[in-house]
Amino acid sequence: MVENRLSFKEMCAKYDVTPRTLRYYEYIELLQPEREGRSRYYGPRECARMTLILRGRKFGFALEDIRQWLMIYEHEGTDAQMRNWIDLADRQLQELAEQRRQIDEAMVELRQLRDQTEANLD
Repeated sequence: MVENRLSFKEMCAKYDVTPRTLRYYEYIELLQPEREGRSRYYGPRECARMTLILRGRKFGFALEDIRQWLMIYEHEGTDAQMRNWIDLADRQLQELAEQRRQIDEAMVELRQLRDQTEANLD
């Protein structure tokens, strides 16, 4: 089973994260590598969790939300985790829609100000 494990350095490289990020994810208990002396090894479970963590970050989820979501699987199983995922996704979609609205509004205002400034120069 040793061949299915990644070292700390290999884990950083595979997921393109800094050592600091990986250590932080361990500190906040998102990841729990096997330890042999001072060395850390990441098995399939930790790799799967890392994939989910990075996907969650891509979608804008807070690390605490991701941590709690991963804990649901540990304590309540897949069905509870998936129900919670739907709730989290719905909330995040609303948040992203609001951010999009704010960005669109800012772009319209910036474009108008830019056009006014250009017209004043002519």
